[in-house]
Amino acid sequence: MRRRADRQPSRRTFLDATGALMAAGLTVGCTADSAQPGQHAATSAATPAPVSATGGHQAGITLPEPAQPHLLAVVADLDTGAAPGPLLADLGRAIRTLTAGSDPRLLGLEPGDLTVTVGVGPRLVRAAGASLPGASDLPRFSRERIAPGADGGDLLLQICASDPTLLPVVAAALADQAGDRVRERWRQSARRGANVPVGEGRTAPRNPLGFVDGIIGPHTTAERERDLWLAGPPEVAGGTLAVLRRMELDLPRFAALSVAEQEAVFGRRRASGVPLSGGSAASGPELGAKTPDGRYLVPADAHARRAHATAVGVGLMLRRSYGIDAPAPGLLFISFQNELRTFTATLTHMDTSDALLPFTTTTASATFLILPGFDAQLPLGSLLFGRSRAA
Repeated sequence: MRRRADRQPSRRTFLDATGALMAAGLTVGCTADSAQPGQHAATSAATPAPVSATGGHQAGITLPEPAQPHLLAVVADLDTGAAPGPLLADLGRAIRTLTAGSDPRLLGLEPGDLTVTVGVGPRLVRAAGASLPGASDLPRFSRERIAPGADGGDLLLQICASDPTLLPVVAAALADQAGDRVRERWRQSARRGANVPVGEGRTAPRNPLGFVDGIIGPHTTAERERDLWLAGPPEVAGGTLAVLRRMELDLPRFAALSVAEQEAVFGRRRASGVPLSGGSAASGPELGAKTPDGRYLVPADAHARRAHATAVGVGLMLRRSYGIDAPAPGLLFISFQNELRTFTATLTHMDTSDALLPFTTTTASATFLILPGFDAQLPLGSLLFGRSRAA
C-alpha cells in the first residue's frame, strides 16, 4: 500500500512508516459507545474475548459491544487497473487470519478483540451500479478546510482493538496483502474518552469537549434494522453507509465559556449528559419544553436540537466521536446509517444554526459503503464485485 504524494513511495516506505509508528508507541485510537465494568485497555492482564470476522454484518460496527477503545482509520485509492474483487477477497482472507491469531505478520501479538471493517468509496460503487447505495459523494459544507488528498477515497480500513500496539502491525499486514494495488491517501489514529452512565443500562463516552457523546442512536435490533443496516439490493444487504469527518476543535475558545454557556451550546448538562429539558440522558431531550416565560429549555441553536433526528426528519445515526492529537487537536467523527441523506440532511440543518459548529473546522471528509459480512465461502465484496476467487 503506497502513500499518496507527488512521487509515489514504495510499499516498503509505507511499511517502514508503519513500523515507526509502532516504535513510537501508538497511544491513541475504535471504541465503545459503552464500557463494561472492570474492562481495561491494553494494560489489562486479561485478553479481551475474540470477535469473529465473519457473519451477516462486518465486525467493528455493532460488535463487539462495548466496542474497543482504540481506532486506526486508513483511507486509500486503488491503482489504475487494479480490480476491486480480487483485492477485497485477499483482504478478507487476511482479516480472517489476523483476527484468528494465525497470521505470522502479527509478530506474536495476541489479536484479542481486534476487528477490521472494510468500506469502498463512491467511485467503486458507481462502477458496480450507479443507483446502488453508496454511489453518491458527500456534498461540500461550510467550515471545511480540506487539503487535496483528504477528500473521498476508494477504500476504508477501520482497525479497532483494545490493545493499541496491534493497530500499526495490522495496518502493515494489510498493506502487505494489498501490495502495489492501492496507495494510501490519509490515516488517522484516535481514541475514545471515559464512559459515564446514561441510563437504561447503557454508558457513553465523553468527547474532547468534555460532553457525553453518541447517546442517541439505533440501539435496539428493530432500530438497527430500520436505520442502520441496508436491506437491499442483495449485493449490499447487510452493509451500511459510513461517513468520516476529521475536525479541528477550537478548544481554548470553548474552554473560555462558562459551564452554563457550554451546556447551552450542547443542550445537555456537561457532568451527566442529561438534556437541559430534564429527564435522563438516555431518554433524549424534550424539544418542546419551555420555561414559564416561553423560552425553550433546550436552546433553539443547541446541538442536541439541531442534530436531533426528529427535528431534521431523518432516521437515527450510530455516531462515534474519537479524540485526536494530530495533525491538530480535535476529533474524528464516524457515523453509520443506511441512507446518506440521514447525515447530509442533518449537517445541512446544523449549518443554518448550530452553536457547536463555530468551534469546528473539518479537515478531512469521506463516505464509504461498508460491505456486507463475509466468510470462507462468500469472499469479502464478492456479491458486489463478483466472486473472483475463493478467500
